[in-house]
Amino acid sequence: MQKEQRILSIKELTKYIKIKLEGDTLLQDVWVRGEISNFTHHSSGHMYFTLKDPSSRIKSIMFASHNQRLPFIPKEGTMVIARGNISVYDRDGQYQYYVTHMQPDGIGSLFLAFEQLKAKLAAEGLFAVEFKKEIPRFPKAIGVITSPTGAAVRDIIITLQRRYPTVPIVVFPVVVQGTQAAPLIAKAIQQMNELAEVDVLIIGRGGGSLEELWPFNEEVVARSIFASKLPIISAVGHETDFTIADFVADLRAATPTAAAELAVPHHLELRQQILHHTQRLIQRIQSQVERRRLALTRIARSPILTQPHRQLLQPTERLDRLKEQLLYRMRLRIQKSAEQARGLERVLTKHHPGQQILAARARLDRAGTLLLQTIRMRHKEEKNRLNSHIRQLDALSPLKVMQRGYSLVYDERKDGLVKSISQVQPGDKLNVRLTDGRIDCQVTSIKGEGVHHEG
Repeated sequence: MQKEQRILSIKELTKYIKIKLEGDTLLQDVWVRGEISNFTHHSSGHMYFTLKDPSSRIKSIMFASHNQRLPFIPKEGTMVIARGNISVYDRDGQYQYYVTHMQPDGIGSLFLAFEQLKAKLAAEGLFAVEFKKEIPRFPKAIGVITSPTGAAVRDIIITLQRRYPTVPIVVFPVVVQGTQAAPLIAKAIQQMNELAEVDVLIIGRGGGSLEELWPFNEEVVARSIFASKLPIISAVGHETDFTIADFVADLRAATPTAAAELAVPHHLELRQQILHHTQRLIQRIQSQVERRRLALTRIARSPILTQPHRQLLQPTERLDRLKEQLLYRMRLRIQKSAEQARGLERVLTKHHPGQQILAARARLDRAGTLLLQTIRMRHKEEKNRLNSHIRQLDALSPLKVMQRGYSLVYDERKDGLVKSISQVQPGDKLNVRLTDGRIDCQVTSIKGEGVHHEG
């Protein structure tokens, strides 16, 4: 039986293709070289363009969040190297290149190296904000690591002397360009930390190409900046130039002149601030003095000082009332104490040993009388019970029965009471007991109900 063929909707098919593309690791981080065409910088900030080469083209987009820090302005016909990922735009069912980084072509290898080192150091935490050291507001001395012959050192020194003439400047000359520059810059940072003659460092140089600025993108320089105990301000190139040193440094300046401005306050501004604070302090002191003078004047005019005797009238009256209240409360207290003493006296009298003995003796007499009465009543009850028992015994006594004409017959052999004729035989000797004595006799014959025996 033929398997039923599944029919997909366009949406399902597009979604399936999108999942396949986004699941390919190569297509999720791919570098492309090409020429920009059909470039549009939308009002939203997003850039829409086509990347092409002589054989093919691909539609591309760079969102505003990625293109805000581009070191150049893309234009129609510019050759670039771009980095991004491939996905499908659902609505049109068309695959597109989503660009995250872009650099003019010609420096492609350096740009790749820059991005790779940047990602590596960021993953290690060298750019983290929590490791940034605070720049001192009023530095005691400033160190400058740069070329001694470039315009950057002149701009830094002139700006520092103009803004903060009293601050000492220690210049550590280094080569800032070429293959030997990076280790020399790193060594200079280390030696300035060991000397500990300054409390903030400025490192950098003037503008130039990516190749000329490359020493500040070297890993050895980045790690030296991160290890520095002195806070470091980076001042490399122009405002659009970004180096690895900028990301690691505690503060980035757009230019060497800006670095000097960030390192120290302006003495005129400080003087103006001091003057402003001095004026405010004087005004506050004058205001305090005026308030205290007015308060003193009010106190001097108050009745307390002008008519002090009047201030004693109310306290005197209050004292008299308090004396009356005190006497009244003392009398009440004495009266209450007397009543308590009488109550205690009554309690003590009641618990006096003589009174306790009298009370005990009275209780003993009452108990003796009650005991005697109880004994007499118990004796009477027992006597009556004894008499009753005697009467009962007397009524049941065999002697009483015999006084009415009855007697008891005993068998001499068995010495037992004869209760039936079956217990004797003719010739047996019997003993008959009467109230006044005994009779010995012998059975001669036995007569019973329908029975007759003779000996």
